[in-house]
Parts: sequence; C-alpha cells; structure tokens
Amino acid sequence: MMGRFGEKFTSFYNNRWLVFVAAMWLQSCGGVGYVFGSISPVIKSNLSYNQKQVARLGVAKDLGDSVGFLPGILTDFLPLWGVLLIGAIQNLIGYGWVWLVVTGRTPVLPLWAMCILIFVGTNGETYFNTAALVSCVQNFPKNRGPVVGILKGFAGLSGAILTQVYALLHSPDQASLIFMIAVGPAIVAIALMFIIRPVGGHKQVRSSDGYCFTTIYGVCIILAAYLMGVMLVQDLVSVSETVITIFTLILFVLLLFPIVIPITLNFREPKPPEEESLLRPDNQESSKSGDESPDIIFSEIEDEKPKEVDLLPASERQKRIAQLQSRLAQAAAEGAVRIKKRRPHRGEDFTMMEALVKADLWLIFFSLMLGSGSGLTVIDNLGQMSESLGYDNSQVFVSMISIFNFLGRVGGGYFSEIVVSDYAYPRPIAIAVAQVFMAIGHFLFAMGWPGSMYVGTLLVGLGYGAHWAIIPATASELFGLKKFAALYNFLTLANPAGSLIMSGVLASSIYDSEAEKQAHGQNYIHRGISFSFPNFLRAEETLKCKGTICFFVTSLTLSGLCVVAVILSLILVHRTKSVYRNLYGSSRR
Repeated sequence: MMGRFGEKFTSFYNNRWLVFVAAMWLQSCGGVGYVFGSISPVIKSNLSYNQKQVARLGVAKDLGDSVGFLPGILTDFLPLWGVLLIGAIQNLIGYGWVWLVVTGRTPVLPLWAMCILIFVGTNGETYFNTAALVSCVQNFPKNRGPVVGILKGFAGLSGAILTQVYALLHSPDQASLIFMIAVGPAIVAIALMFIIRPVGGHKQVRSSDGYCFTTIYGVCIILAAYLMGVMLVQDLVSVSETVITIFTLILFVLLLFPIVIPITLNFREPKPPEEESLLRPDNQESSKSGDESPDIIFSEIEDEKPKEVDLLPASERQKRIAQLQSRLAQAAAEGAVRIKKRRPHRGEDFTMMEALVKADLWLIFFSLMLGSGSGLTVIDNLGQMSESLGYDNSQVFVSMISIFNFLGRVGGGYFSEIVVSDYAYPRPIAIAVAQVFMAIGHFLFAMGWPGSMYVGTLLVGLGYGAHWAIIPATASELFGLKKFAALYNFLTLANPAGSLIMSGVLASSIYDSEAEKQAHGQNYIHRGISFSFPNFLRAEETLKCKGTICFFVTSLTLSGLCVVAVILSLILVHRTKSVYRNLYGSSRR
C-alpha cells in the first residue's frame, strides 16, 4: 500500500500539469514591475522627486524587468531551482532596501543608487519568468501559445492581485506595499523552486488535456471578472475590513483551484499518458528520417541538383535528393568535395549568433519595441495620466490595466493558437491586430474625452498583454527551443529600449514642461530634455500638470508609433507564411 502511494506521489511530483500550476502561482506574484504605478506616488512624495526623476526610476524598473541575459545563460549551467533562488534574493534585497529608504529607516540615497536598487529588485522577475517559461514550453511543446499566454497573463495580473492583498492589510502607511512586494514574491519562489522544472512533458499527453486547458481558461476569465468586480465595488462603495477579507479569501480560492487538475489526473484517471512528437518543420522531419546527419550538408548539393527536381512530387523529390547525397557522400570520402555545417532554417534550432543575423528577429524586436514600449509608457505614467484628467484614485486604472493586460495575454495566446493550428497562418498577424488596438487606445488618451481614460486603458492593456503571449511563442517557432531562454531575454530588451525613449525622454519632458508652464503662469524657459548628475542629488519642487495637454503630444506620438509597429508585423507575416505552412500544415491534413 505504501509502495503504491509512493509511486503515485512520485508521479504527481513529476506531473507536467503540477509544474504548470506552480508556474502560474509564481507568475501571479512575480510581476512586481506592474505595481510601480501604485508605489511611485509614495516614492515621489517621501523623497521629494519630480516627474523626470520618477520617470528615471521607471526606466530603471523597465531595464530590470527586461535585461534577462544572465538568467538565460544560467539555465545552461544551473538547475532551475538555482535560477529561482537567485531571483528571490535579488527581489528581496532590491525592494527591501527601497522600503527602508522610503520609510526613513536608512539614510536617503541619491537617485542613481535608488535606480540601481529598483533595477536589482525588478530584475529578480526575469529569473522567475525564465524558469517558468523554459520549463513549461518544454513540457508542452505543442501548446506553446496557450501556455505562454496563461503564464504571462498571470504575471500581468499580479498587479491587481498584490493590490488586493495590500487592501487586506489596510495599512495607513502606503510604503507597506513596497515591503509586501519585496517579501511576498521571494517567499513564493523559494517555496516552489523544486517543483518548477522540465519533467519530460511531451511523454505525458492525455486525451483530457483539452479539457484541462479549457478549465484553466475558465478560471482565468472568472478570476479577471472577479477582480474587476471587486475593484469597482471597493472604489465606489465604502466596504468594511471584514468584506475585504472575504474578497481576498475568495481570490486565494480561485488561485488555488487549478491544483485540482494534476491531482485528478494523477490519482483518478486510469488511462496512462501517451507521447507526442516534438514540433518540427516538414523538411526537418524528412531530413531526420534519412541516414545522414541533420547537422551537416554538402556545399555542392545545390549546384549538383537538377532544377527539375524541385518540380517533382515530394516523395520522388526526396528520393532523388537522397540518391544525390549518396553520390556526394562517396565523393566526399574520396576528397572531391568538402563538408560544412549547414545553417539552420527557420523553424529549426538556432544559436543566438545565428538568430542575430536574421531579419525576422529584428522585425520582431523593433515591432515589440514600438508596441510594448508604448504600452509600458502608459503603465509607468498611469498615475499621473489619471491625475491630470481629474481622477482622484489612480489605483483603479492600475488594477484595470493589470486585469486587461492579463486578458490580453490569455486571449492573445488562445486566438493566436487558433490562427496557427486551424489555418497554418503566421502567428504574428495576431501581434498586428493587438497593435491596432493600442493605436486606438493611445488616440483616446490624447483626446481626453469623458470616459476615454477607461476605454483607452482597456485597449492598451489588451494590446500590451497580447504581445507577451504571442512574441515568445513566435520566437520559439521560428528559432527553436534550444536557446529559447537567451532569445526570449534578448527580445525583452525591446521593452526598456522603447520605454527609455517614450517615457524617460518624451513623456516626462513634456509633462514637466507643461507643469512648469502652469505653475509659473508666465513665459516658460525651456529646460530641455538633458539631465546631469547633480540633478540626481537635488530635491526639486514637485510640479503637477492638469488637463489633457499634459499627455496630448505624447499619446498622439505613441499612436503613430503603434501604426509603424503594425506595418513591421505585417512584413513579418508575409516573410513567414511558408514557415508556418511547414510547421502546422501537416497537422491540418
């Protein structure tokens, strides 16, 4: 009896759905960067920062959230639990020290030092992201869109989750939210670090997997709707501490519910799991079916191959090429031809250097920089945007954009998977659609019409979130899984690159210039967008801007940049049509 229970427990511990659920929990508290809009006002007031200085903290946060080369490299040398442990330590030290400074428990540090602390604390999130995505994409190789969308969705929803937990604490000290995001994610990461890992998930395919994904999607929708309802109730009605406690307990029940899936599969489903083939393009499958190594080709094969061979049926073409390769192999043995390592084709495994010379990677990068960079600019400035339009409670919009960010990630993964699996059409078409949503949302922010703040937040949240479900899946399909961690963390650099220009320079400079115009009510002396090191040390008067003019030019510019991103995404769609036909076309036949 005990032996059988031990086998069941071991099977449960190695179940890919347990890993997936644990990764969801990690991501649900790991997106600490999305809470910056809630903690920036208390940092600004307690340390007497102006908007430019807060924007520089925001850029440091974006850099920390996106510079993930180190965790990408460490996955080749360390077990994933070691990667998660490093991330937990960074998160604790970075935000823990920020909390000590903001609350006056340690001496005030210059702005450049605060930027380093914000960077270190937020950079811990990249370790969480890398471990969760690498383990789950390997465990679910044929469900990359839904898996990435759900995981990145929970990271986006973490802002609303942490805000609700903070409401439960009901602390008059707003700085306690900084303490919570320093300690909470670190505890969860350490608790789950031995569960989140690859477990050979492609050997655990079950007929009930579709139902399991449907269940998780249902939980996601209910969770988002519930948080939206709770947020509106708490904003419009004065609720007691008891009601807030009940709201938070229900939230935890919804978060814990997915654990039912691995428990049911392991202890109640009698049918053993099956193995699925890994996702490869058709031409790679055919090359691996022969005797020749997939890693080398003959440099003369294209010269020797008659042109009419390409016009033959697939089976006959493969036969003729195999005969040609056989003759060339004999010639190679006699020294008549030389052999070289063949370059991978899109859909196969690339190294980082091989991917960097591909135009497709740079199209993805710049499209992501313009699209997600504009969304991140809104996230970082949401408090000031809502305040300038006369809204008193910015946390409503912070929670809103977190929830719709979540829905965009989950929905982006789901609908992009339909595009590739049902129609064998390039996944990046879904990125273009998301960027159209964002262009409209930024335009509404610029107009400042009644209610446009809510609609704009919805559209930008959906579009921004969709990027982070679709881009990782697209990169894994075009460039393979071998160096997925490094490729993913390279692409995330597009986020701070866009934010540095759009938020750190454009948005903050225009906001401060308009605020100074309003404060003086006279001729404005343009101070430019440059800054010097002494500005880091000087406490300047906090200026506030009121009216649509504060972000009018910024929002119109962001809308235009999203239109450029749409064009780049459509170029990528055109270039990768044949790749997706090779990857998914056979599954439709």
